[in-house]
Amino acid sequence: MENTCEQAIETADDIPSNRSGNETFEAVRTRRLTRRGVLKGALMAGTALAIGSRLGPAGASAKPSFVFDEIQHGVDETHHVAPGYDADILLRWGDALFADSPAFDPQAQSAEAQSRQFGYNCDFIGIIPLAEDRAVLCVNHEYTNEELMFPGLGRQDKADFQGMTADLVAVEMAAHGGTVVEIVRGGDGKWTADVNGKLNRRITAQTPMRLSGPAAGHDRVKTGADPDGMTVLGTINNCAGGVTPWGTYLMAEENFNGYFWGKDGLDAHPEADALKRYGAPGEWYAWGKFDDRFDITKEPNEPNRFGWVVEVDVLDPTSAPVKRTALGRFKHEGAETIVNGDGRVVVYMGDDQRFDYLYRFVTAKAFDAGNREANRDLLDDGVLSVARFNDDGSLDWLPLVHGEGPLTEANGFRDQGDVLISTRQAADLLGATKMDRPEDVQANPKTGKVYVMLTNNSKRTADQVDGPNPRAENAFGQIVELTPANGDHGADAASWELLVVCGDPAAADIGAQWNEATSANGWFASPDNCTIDPDGRLWISTDQGSAWSKSGTADGVWALETDGPLRGTGRMFFRVPIGAEMCGPVFSDDGETLFVAVQHPASDGVKNYPGFERDSTFDDPATRWPDFEDGMPPRPSVVQITRQGGGKIGV
Repeated sequence: MENTCEQAIETADDIPSNRSGNETFEAVRTRRLTRRGVLKGALMAGTALAIGSRLGPAGASAKPSFVFDEIQHGVDETHHVAPGYDADILLRWGDALFADSPAFDPQAQSAEAQSRQFGYNCDFIGIIPLAEDRAVLCVNHEYTNEELMFPGLGRQDKADFQGMTADLVAVEMAAHGGTVVEIVRGGDGKWTADVNGKLNRRITAQTPMRLSGPAAGHDRVKTGADPDGMTVLGTINNCAGGVTPWGTYLMAEENFNGYFWGKDGLDAHPEADALKRYGAPGEWYAWGKFDDRFDITKEPNEPNRFGWVVEVDVLDPTSAPVKRTALGRFKHEGAETIVNGDGRVVVYMGDDQRFDYLYRFVTAKAFDAGNREANRDLLDDGVLSVARFNDDGSLDWLPLVHGEGPLTEANGFRDQGDVLISTRQAADLLGATKMDRPEDVQANPKTGKVYVMLTNNSKRTADQVDGPNPRAENAFGQIVELTPANGDHGADAASWELLVVCGDPAAADIGAQWNEATSANGWFASPDNCTIDPDGRLWISTDQGSAWSKSGTADGVWALETDGPLRGTGRMFFRVPIGAEMCGPVFSDDGETLFVAVQHPASDGVKNYPGFERDSTFDDPATRWPDFEDGMPPRPSVVQITRQGGGKIGV
């Protein structure tokens, strides 16, 4: 497998750091299915099961809730969308965000220019309406691919990071973080960025932000530059995120561990065990070579200042972003919210690493829809819990509260700050269920159901699961549907069901599970992000990494039925260019625009593409999407999808 920097983030970091004896989700699932007998026969025969076989012949003739002609699986140099739709580039890496932004010049990049331009590797997208045809677009910039960003550099997988300089690292830092920009819809239904928008701002790895909540000011977050433990420079590796009911932007910090140096000094570090549980230091980037705060031997506590959820008040571009420590510290994929029936706000979060956990945070106070100011610090006070899945189809939420159960000083937790800084270790002690890379978690406000994307777990071995057809070496992932007890997202229990088990149902050795009405193009692999459209329908985006060569298709967006006789039926809507990942799907409030993020085009697994079979670099990329101009590198971009002639998408 390739060892590019991107591969380190997406693949190598998924070497499990969870050495607890907690049960895996697959072990629970297979015991439950064995007892219920649901898969008896099909699984024992080693054949792929179509969920539709349990639903009867009505599945194939029932009326779908999605209406569009699906596209075909495949891989090539450009993107594809369903017939009757347009897919237009809204923002590309390097595009201007301000009236005084310099023009993008990939041959002469600078940190100053990048800080005024759209960042790299767009991931999460959030939309906050301002008026009928004006909104704030919020976009995460997760990480950078040096070999595709900088001319003449090539792959950066050497320990000495040959070719990297302090200036190039400064550009990378400016390309991280997020973009907040006003967008305006014209008479043709298409959106454009308003470079004169008063709310426009860039957030980078150098933006000052404050810590709040129980870990703020804790001894374990104090550094030489910040002896009070209250102010952090920047946010990094922002994967998915969320938008709160009061209109703020949540940026989730994921693989922060890879930015830190100091492996040689790890065993002597005062928090060596804690660092190892988070996979730090990873030394994936050259940052620690030029900036002491990213070297754990020089700033031992700096890693504890990352791995949080960051809240940004988009209506005040001068405000400092806030790291809300009450939501816990781990590799946050996202932070999606829903207002519970009693008014409290619930945040669902996945810890995106193989064998790690599913989390939920419930605020102590209720959301006040009529007083935005009253919600300002709502995320500082509440209870963080971790999920334990049970054989009988139930789920228990286990509170991570200092002094309760094993979370005591005797086990290394002196206070709630310790519990939150070491969230993973606290969850280990509570007996949470090990999951297959929990990524996006989305609650459906129409039905109350919650959908958990489990991307894959190729590290699972046969002896880690039981049952007649375990998903060992699970390369393709699955989706779990949760139903909160009595419709209460704050309840301490829920029930769970599998919605689909991903991969090609025609491949008998995979054990995929789909409705029998799913076409040859309707199945997908490695669900990552998801969104609920205004009509309450579920849409899935995928991230296979280099495994697209195993599935034979690029990543994209699929519509997925969740109810009725077609439950578990997929339909392919959009496909990304070679080497890209599909991120950030979100709909405008009227359902007439779907915004998606195409991340790292030309990066993943391109050596497996017939006719290319070499490293993809700035000078020789696998695709020059979206510009297709000589000398212009591939550019991660936000795409807006609209229906030709107007109207809602997928109806």
